[in-house]
Amino acid sequence: MTVFSVRHVTQYTYKRPVAFGQHRVLFRPRDSFDQRLLDATMVIVPKPAQVRWIHDFFGNCIALVDMAGPSDHLRFETNIRLEHTPEVPIHFEMDSEALTYPFSYDEEELPDLRCSIARYYEDPEGLVAHWAQQFTGAGASGKTGHILMTLCFSIRQSFVYARRVERGTQTPVQTLQRRQGTCRDFALLMMEAARSLGFAARFVTGYIYVPDRDGSQTLGGGSTHAWCQVYLPGAGWVEFDPTNGIVGNRDLIRVGVARDPRQAIPLWGSYDGEAADFDDMVVQVNVTTEP
Repeated sequence: MTVFSVRHVTQYTYKRPVAFGQHRVLFRPRDSFDQRLLDATMVIVPKPAQVRWIHDFFGNCIALVDMAGPSDHLRFETNIRLEHTPEVPIHFEMDSEALTYPFSYDEEELPDLRCSIARYYEDPEGLVAHWAQQFTGAGASGKTGHILMTLCFSIRQSFVYARRVERGTQTPVQTLQRRQGTCRDFALLMMEAARSLGFAARFVTGYIYVPDRDGSQTLGGGSTHAWCQVYLPGAGWVEFDPTNGIVGNRDLIRVGVARDPRQAIPLWGSYDGEAADFDDMVVQVNVTTEP
């Protein structure tokens, strides 16, 4: 078991004081058997008029922030401590009928999984589906775990990680054609590829612990991170980080899950003003371990 500390700072600056709309903050990790939240604080400058907490329809913990008045800056600082137990399901302790692909989900689970199986991005030429099919073998049944691990590792090995200034997430077809993207792009590509094969998959936003930022091959540190989960009968929702080729939750801190990346933006809000009023945004995330 490891105790992680996370410091996450997001600061906006403006060329003149602007009024703010409500901001939604998704930073509080999900409590589970493999990660237990010890402490979580959030400091907002200027001081807000109100902070209200809710659970969204995915069970994520959301802070709704209403600002007191106009300002030329806005700063969110969150500090988190949690116990983390690595789970690395190398052998995928699945139900026997799910060990070999293809398989069918249980009829009682299927109604709740359908929204995670359905594809949501256009692929008129079937590029993503065709690319995913190669991992199942030449018409022969394959081992489910091997198919998904190979898919995950293929993105890690064959695509180039590239930070992008533009907001949003590339479509899976764009990522496949460009062969590069961010962690959110790679997570979405793997999700839609897995869905094309009939798997239930969902998006995860959170943090990643990078043991040594200098010279490390682990990608995605210094900001929020993203990966995906695939539902496997008997094993449950299994973590796949295609950006780093990680299977299981090693070094991954879950904050929120969603059907689509647009539903799991760590910080979202608005201001009343012109586009030219915006000056800059700085994000810094530090994940450390306690002795």
